[in-house]
Amino acid sequence: MLTAQPTLTGKPDPSAATRPTAAIGRGTHVPGFQFKVKEKSRRGLVRAVISGGDSKTREKLSSDHEYNNGSVFSSPSGAWIDVRAVITIRKKMKEKINDKIEDQWEWFVNGIGQGILIQLISEEIDPVTKSGKSIESYVRGWLPKQLSHPYLVTYAANFRVPSDFGCPGAILITNFHGKEFHLMEIAVHGFKQGSLFFPADTWIHPRNDNPESRIIFTNKTYLPSQTPPGIKDLRREDLLSVRGNGKGERKMHERIFDYAPYNDLGNPDKGEDLARPVLGDEERPYPRRCRTGRPPTKSDPFSESRIEKPHPVYVPRDETFEEIKQNTFSAGRLKALLHNLIPSIAASLSSTDISFKCFSEIDKLYNDGVFLKDEDENITEKQFLANLMRRVATVGQRLLKYEVPAIIKRDRFVWLRDNEFARQTLAGVNPVGIELLREFPLLSNLDPAVYGPPESAITKDLIEQELLQHGMSVDEAIEKKKLFILDYYDMVLPFIEKMNSLPGRKAYASRTIFFYTRTGFLRPIAIELSLPPTSSSPGNKRVYTHGHDNTTHWIWKLAKAHVCSNDAGVHQLVNHWLRTHACMESYIIATHRQLSSMHPVYKLLHPHMRYTLEINALARQSLINGGGIIEACFSPGKYSMEISSAAYRSMWRFDMEALPADLIRRGMAVEDPSMPCGIKLVIEDYPYAADGLLIWSAIKDLVESYVRHFYSEPNSVTSDIELQSWWNEIKNKGHYDKRNEPWWPKLNTKEDLSGILTTMIWIASGQHAAINFGQYPFGGYVPNRPTIMRRLIPQEDEPEYEKFMQNPQQTFLSSLPTQLQATKVMAVQDTLSTHSPDEVYLGQVHNLQGQHINDHEVLKLFEKFSSKLEEIEKTIHGRNKDSHLRNRSGAGIPPYELLLPSSGPGVTGRGIPNSVSI
Repeated sequence: MLTAQPTLTGKPDPSAATRPTAAIGRGTHVPGFQFKVKEKSRRGLVRAVISGGDSKTREKLSSDHEYNNGSVFSSPSGAWIDVRAVITIRKKMKEKINDKIEDQWEWFVNGIGQGILIQLISEEIDPVTKSGKSIESYVRGWLPKQLSHPYLVTYAANFRVPSDFGCPGAILITNFHGKEFHLMEIAVHGFKQGSLFFPADTWIHPRNDNPESRIIFTNKTYLPSQTPPGIKDLRREDLLSVRGNGKGERKMHERIFDYAPYNDLGNPDKGEDLARPVLGDEERPYPRRCRTGRPPTKSDPFSESRIEKPHPVYVPRDETFEEIKQNTFSAGRLKALLHNLIPSIAASLSSTDISFKCFSEIDKLYNDGVFLKDEDENITEKQFLANLMRRVATVGQRLLKYEVPAIIKRDRFVWLRDNEFARQTLAGVNPVGIELLREFPLLSNLDPAVYGPPESAITKDLIEQELLQHGMSVDEAIEKKKLFILDYYDMVLPFIEKMNSLPGRKAYASRTIFFYTRTGFLRPIAIELSLPPTSSSPGNKRVYTHGHDNTTHWIWKLAKAHVCSNDAGVHQLVNHWLRTHACMESYIIATHRQLSSMHPVYKLLHPHMRYTLEINALARQSLINGGGIIEACFSPGKYSMEISSAAYRSMWRFDMEALPADLIRRGMAVEDPSMPCGIKLVIEDYPYAADGLLIWSAIKDLVESYVRHFYSEPNSVTSDIELQSWWNEIKNKGHYDKRNEPWWPKLNTKEDLSGILTTMIWIASGQHAAINFGQYPFGGYVPNRPTIMRRLIPQEDEPEYEKFMQNPQQTFLSSLPTQLQATKVMAVQDTLSTHSPDEVYLGQVHNLQGQHINDHEVLKLFEKFSSKLEEIEKTIHGRNKDSHLRNRSGAGIPPYELLLPSSGPGVTGRGIPNSVSI
C-alpha cells in the first residue's frame, strides 16, 4: 500500500494563520514550514520530491509533464480530463473544546494539501505496472463545505487525469492527520460515465496507527469472476486486511474479524465464584464470537482476561455504535444504573433483601417510582450516593419511575387468567416454545439411571378428566391436533440440583399441557413440576391442575409462576441470546472475512449486520458474564450460559431456523403446497406465526429475485469462490463444534443460496424483533413473567404450608423476585426493548440500497419489498381489529404488534429493525 509521509519541519509561524488563505495555493511556500513528500509506490508511479519554495524545480516539471499535486504523469494522447473528488465526512454531534481546536488544525493541514491523500485506481490495467492505472491528489480547501445535514461536511481534491485512464473502480485514501475521521462517501465528478460514487461509511484511521491506506470500492456490484482486472488484486488485498493472523491483542482502531470461543465470561482471578467454563469445545459446544486476543487470566490459562465497564471491549472499528445510538444506549444504561443501585442502597439498610409485601408495592414502581434513602453511615456509601444524586439531578427525576407495561395498562388483572397465560405462548414475548402434542405417554430422553423414570406423571386418565367437559378422549384430541405442550423438562432438569443449591433460588423443570377449545382459545389443563430423583422419591414429579376452591387456585397460580420462570430463562438464554445474537455474530464475522464489499451477497446482508458485534460485546461485559444481570436475576444463575450451551448441543440446527421449518418441527404447521409459504398453521389464530409468515414471505421473494438477478448463469453459485469460502467458514469456523453435522444445507444452486440468505435475514430482523421488543411490555410486570422463583410450592406435610394457608398472597409474593432483582431486570428489559432514534427498519431504503447500489433493477426490487411491507403493516392492523381472532383482540388485551415493520423511537412494542441492534 502507499507509504506516503509528509514531513513537517521547523516551528510554526504564529502569524501564518492570520494571513489571507487565497495567498496559499499549490506549491506555495508557507513560512515556518518545510514540506516534503517522500513516497514509495508498488504501482510504479513517478513522484516528485517537492520542497516548499523550490519554484525552479516545479517549473521544470511543469514544462516536461503535466503536474498533479506532487505526482508526475504523461498523457500519450496529450488529452486530459479535469476531475474532482468530493469526500463527505461526518463530524461529531457533541464536540469538546479539544475537538474544535483539532478541527482548526485539520483545516489548516487540509488547506495546504497535506492531510488526506486520495488515489484513484482504474478498472483498467497499466501495461507497465500490471496493476490498475493510478493517479493521486491531496484534499485541499481551508474550510470544509457545510451540507444541509448539520454534521456532514465535504472536502475536495482536484485531478488532471489522462483521457485513457479508464473508469475508477477503487479509491485508496490515506489519513495523515493525528486522529481518525468518519468517511461517509466519495463522489468523483468529471469522467464521461457521469458522477461515480464510492460508498464508505467507515472510520479512516491515522497513518500512525496503520501505514496501509484504506481501500474504498465503487458502488458497482461484481461477482469475483466479474471483477475488473485493475481492481482484482485490491479486492483480494482488502479481504486479507480484515482477517488478521489470529495473534496478538486487538487494538480499538483495527478492523480485524476473527474467531474465538466464549472464554471471557468468567473472572477467575477475582475468585472461584466468578470462574466460568469455556463455551466452545467438545464438552460445551457454542458458536464462536469475535476474537479480542486479550492475554489469559493468571488463574486459568484457557480463560481470557476481562475488560470491565466502563472500558470498552474490542469490536472492529466500523461495528461500533454511531454517536446517536451511543447516546441513546448510554441513557438507557444510566437508567439501568439508577434502577440497579437505588434498590441496592435501600436493601443495604435491611438485614435481608426485601420482598414485595403486597401488590400495591409493585404498582408503586410505576406510580411513585423508587426514592433514595440517605440513611447509611458508611462513608464510601455516602460518597457514592452523592455522586448518584448528581446523576439524578442531571438526568431528571422521571428516570426513577417505570412506565406501566403494556400487559397491565388496559387490565391490571389480565395476567391472573388462564387464557392469558396460554395466549402468551402464541402472542407473547416467547412464542417459539409451544409444540403440538403428538404422542402419549410423555417420555423424557434423559438417562433414566441419572434422572429417574422417563415417563411423565401426567397420565392419560388425568388429561381425560380435564377433557370430559369437551367430550373428547386423549387419543381423539391428539388426532385432531387439539393438545399442545410447553416442555422444558429435558432442557432444565439436568441443572435443577445445581440451580437450587444457589442461595435464594428454587426451581423445577416444567411441562405444561394445553387444550385448544372449540371456541378458539388455548386452555392450560395440567402442569408437571419436577425435581431430580431422590432415594425416597425416584420420580419426584408433581402434577397440578386448576381447581375451584381457594387453596387449589393459589397453588395453581404458583405452578404457573414456576412455568413462567422456566419460560423466561429459556427465552433469554436460548431463543433470544443463542438463536439470534450469538448465531448472527458468526455469520457476520464470516461475511466480512470472505465476501468483498462489492459482492452482491455482502451488499444484501450489510444492513442486517449493523451494531450486532457491539451489542454482543456489551452483553458479554455486563449481561451474560459471571455475576452479570442475567445470572443475578434469572433462575439458572451462574449456570445460565451452560444451559444455553446444552440447548445448542441438543436442539440448534441451521436448517430448522427458517420460520416454516421451525413451525413444522414443532408441529404448529403442516406442509400444504397450496398455501403461500407452503405450510398451513394448525392454530390459525397464532399471531407470531401468522404475522411472521407474512414477513418471511416478503423477505423470501426479495432474496429469490435478488439471487436470480446476480446468479443468472449455470453453476454461477458453485463457481463463486468467495461465496463458497463464506459458507464453508460459517460451518467450519463459526460453528466449529457442529461442523460435521449432516443437516447443514448444501450451497450448490440459486435455491440453496436463497434459502440460506432468507433464514439469516429473518433471524436478524423479524425473529429478533418478535422475541426482543416485548421484553418490557410483558416482563415489566413481575407477577406476569417472573424471571426467578425463590421458593418451592409448599406441601401439606411441610411447615411452610401453614404459613401459606394463613397468607397465600404473601407466599406468592415472597416466591417472586425480590425488589432488588425485579427492579434490576425491569431496567434491563426496558433498555433492551428501546428503539434508538437512528434505527433503520426493515423495508426502509438504507444508504447501501440508495445511490450506493448502481443497479436500477436491484433498486426496483427493494422498492417492491418496501411496498410489500407497507401492505403487511395494514394487514396486521386489520387482524388486530378482527374480533374473531381472540389471541390478538379482546377487552384489555394489548394488540399483537411485535411484527409490525415500522416504529418510532423508545419502548413501542412494535417495529422490525434490519439487524440485531439492541
